[in-house]
Amino acid sequence: MTHFITSPLEQFEVVPFLSVSAPIIGDFNLSLTNLGLYAIITVFLVVGLHIMGNNSYSLVPSAWSISLESAYASIHSMVREQIGSANEIYMPFIYSLFFFILIANLNGNVPYAFTITTSVMVSIGLSVFIFIGVTILGLYTHGLHFFAYFIPSGTPLGLVPLLVLIELISYFARSLSLGIRLFANMTAGHTLLKILSTFLTQLFTSSILVAVLTLIPFAIFVGLIGLEIAVSFIQAFVFTILACSYIKDAIELH
Repeated sequence: MTHFITSPLEQFEVVPFLSVSAPIIGDFNLSLTNLGLYAIITVFLVVGLHIMGNNSYSLVPSAWSISLESAYASIHSMVREQIGSANEIYMPFIYSLFFFILIANLNGNVPYAFTITTSVMVSIGLSVFIFIGVTILGLYTHGLHFFAYFIPSGTPLGLVPLLVLIELISYFARSLSLGIRLFANMTAGHTLLKILSTFLTQLFTSSILVAVLTLIPFAIFVGLIGLEIAVSFIQAFVFTILACSYIKDAIELH
């Protein structure tokens, strides 16, 4: 029997695929969920994509190699512009982050697949770890002078407590803003597509006349799928460029 998802939000549920229990050692349970499975798939796709792009010392680059070199050049340019040419040490991290989010987003456009970036654990988890890493970087680079970041230059003494509180709230909001932006955009897009696909399925199966007339909204639906694919690229780019901006702030205390 074919299983149809009845709720547009059911596609975001984390459910176990494989589960191993060992009552003899207590309540031990080890499960592989759809979230874990597609996270593993995403990593393998990223690695496999770069293995395919390997020229193997060939003089003539393949199409995969040219595409990856173009992507590398674009991300390298972004890192140089955002963080500075003297801090290209962060290039591997930004490059890996971009491709992980991009492939994870694109995976979700496959029917009945699971989008791991619609999970709060993944999207906000990435955001929080980047925030912690950037804070440690700022403290390592500047020591106690890092806290001068929360006091804008030229601030009157009487306004220092208020402005420090505002700057602290703004700074700690970064730990959530990156992840919430990614989570909200991906969840909203997939929810809309699910609602529209369910509605169009009902129209196509009602009658021949209605099915023919449904071809017009179906064409719009196909266009929305293309837009969702574009959003997958845009959100990966926005996430990484903001991560670059946070790294730059930690290094230069802007």
